[in-house]
Amino acid sequence: MAAPDILLIGHVARDLRTTDPNDGYRLGGTVSFAAVTSVKLGRRPTIVTAAAPGLDVSELPREVELHVLPSEATTTFANVYTDAGRIQHCSARARPITAADIEPSLRRPRAALLGPIADEITPDVADVLAEETLVVVTPQGWMRRFDETGRVHAKPWETAAEILPRVDAVVLSLEDIDADLRRLDPIIEQVPLVVLTEYRDGSTLYRRRDDGTTFATRIPPRPAREIDPTGAGDVFATAFMIRFQETHDPVEAARFANVTASFGVEAVGVAGIPTRDRVLAYMQANPIPLGADG
Repeated sequence: MAAPDILLIGHVARDLRTTDPNDGYRLGGTVSFAAVTSVKLGRRPTIVTAAAPGLDVSELPREVELHVLPSEATTTFANVYTDAGRIQHCSARARPITAADIEPSLRRPRAALLGPIADEITPDVADVLAEETLVVVTPQGWMRRFDETGRVHAKPWETAAEILPRVDAVVLSLEDIDADLRRLDPIIEQVPLVVLTEYRDGSTLYRRRDDGTTFATRIPPRPAREIDPTGAGDVFATAFMIRFQETHDPVEAARFANVTASFGVEAVGVAGIPTRDRVLAYMQANPIPLGADG
């Protein structure tokens, strides 16, 4: 069996449209948005996930190779957007994903995205991926706790020390760190590339020099007509991973990811995720000066 091209690990989710289950749901989770993004950008994604029998995955493109671990439940979220930010509730969680769940035939992809949404990926998963695989993580799911009502709150990334030594890049948002930039310091110290997404303000790329110091490069945004921001960070992370694997240029990759994610928020769900040609055409028509600071 050929090694996968793009490996995506994490829970698929049922995303409720409101807090009322009777209003229906759509397919969500980092790996779902990442799979659609991968296909739109011309790559071949493989998902390793866990869910209860009967989950409707018809929203995923037919090109996606899906490995579903049996679980008694499917992770289920309700997302409510307010002027003060997103409020999330989690009413069900699928089983964890461990290193033993990653079949040997899946362990040598060109690139792998670890995209937990409910603290479901155990630290040993990164250890079984091949040394030559580009490993990118979106740690939001490791930085969440759930109260007795299921409401999602931030928490420290308790398994970071076990995971970061095997990671090539980390992509996270201002929301993930409660806008406290000091929380980036221990990540930047251990990972050569860290990208912070900043909503409408674009993103910032942090790189470590050979002498151990770091510098930051601001990547300006593409102005978007926002309709649905759900999954924007997942689209960004996937686009960054793919373009960086192709070009080995983190600035090019971050700019490519900014543009891809900005198109994605201009329609509901995954409908706005653009093709590679559309992204590259925009970038060629709208070159931007980039500067580094720090």
